Amino acid sequence: MSKYRVVHLPTSVGGNPQGLSKHLRLLGVQSEDWIFQQNAFNYSSTRTIWAAGDGRLRKEMKRWLAIIRVALGFDVIHFNFGSSWASPIPMFSAEDKGLWIKVKRLRMAVYLELLFFAEMGLYRLFRRPLFVHYQGDDARQGDFSMSNFRHSIAEYVDEGYYTAETDALKRRMIRRMSRYCAQVYAVNPDLMHVLGPGARFIPYSHISLDEWSPVYTQLERRPLRIGHAPSHRKVKGTDLILEALEQLATEGYEYELVLVEGLPNDQARLKYEQIDVLIDQLHAGWYGGLAVEAMALGKPVMVYIREEDLQFIPSEMKAELPVLRVTMDTVKDDLRRLMQMPRGDLFALAQRSRRYVERWHDPLRIAGEIKLDYEKALRAKGRI
Repeated sequence: MSKYRVVHLPTSVGGNPQGLSKHLRLLGVQSEDWIFQQNAFNYSSTRTIWAAGDGRLRKEMKRWLAIIRVALGFDVIHFNFGSSWASPIPMFSAEDKGLWIKVKRLRMAVYLELLFFAEMGLYRLFRRPLFVHYQGDDARQGDFSMSNFRHSIAEYVDEGYYTAETDALKRRMIRRMSRYCAQVYAVNPDLMHVLGPGARFIPYSHISLDEWSPVYTQLERRPLRIGHAPSHRKVKGTDLILEALEQLATEGYEYELVLVEGLPNDQARLKYEQIDVLIDQLHAGWYGGLAVEAMALGKPVMVYIREEDLQFIPSEMKAELPVLRVTMDTVKDDLRRLMQMPRGDLFALAQRSRRYVERWHDPLRIAGEIKLDYEKALRAKGRI
């Protein structure tokens, strides 16, 4: 068992902090994961600091107490979703109507700005190495995406999903985190465009492969069973997918659609085990944590891959990528080719998908890499 203690905070987005913490423990690291509150996916965490009935004042008292406990009780602090306990908000928003609402936002924004610097100052006082993981919309910026990508999430979400204020805030927070943290990580390669030269791509590591055994269904004699699980329909391109499937049905193609929405992770998994293939997302340019789970279960994945983002991943990973590529412009034709694919070929791809996850999303290997980063930073501070 290591002599240093690690804490991951403050969210359970995608289950990645919890999975990383778990596998660090398997490597002998004293690791915990603390979160503000549970989300709909109900990933298990070491500590949840806010209770359902807490009011604003009680929440802030608990936030301050968490900052102090973390500073005093842990040797390494690993932020996730690009944020510390003090998560700044834009000081102004075009959506705010009325003077009082604008004043309330400004007051809260100033408070969180000051709290952020107080929090970072406390960690620096106790010489705690800091690390940060970016996972998606904590770093993605609408203006950058629209200017630099032919296809992106920013084109399809509602007005207000990305704004000039939130884009500017993300850039400011990325600069700050890069200044305070020993290492910046990204689980999606498109984020590397905006995180700067010091960031490092490191794949999703949120599931234990020995707990996600493959369930190969591709050779069963029935219509193809297609899964899709939109956490946000416009982000995932769900409407385009459903429209294409409906058109193919009118052409005589038979399939079963398994749409998974709003279920806790354990219940959703039972649905994923029944499908033959997963359609992940059409706009992000990479696959998400759900796709990793599907591939671990032996389910091929259809997803849009942005070619210019692949410069940030290992060349061997790029060469072994087993996904069925799809774009918003060709989704109907891509789905038609999927339905025409011989089941034996789909089964072979399912097996490749499992092997790919075993190699590139091995949580113990990834936790081992991060463990070395922790120990390098601790040595630099004379802590070990």
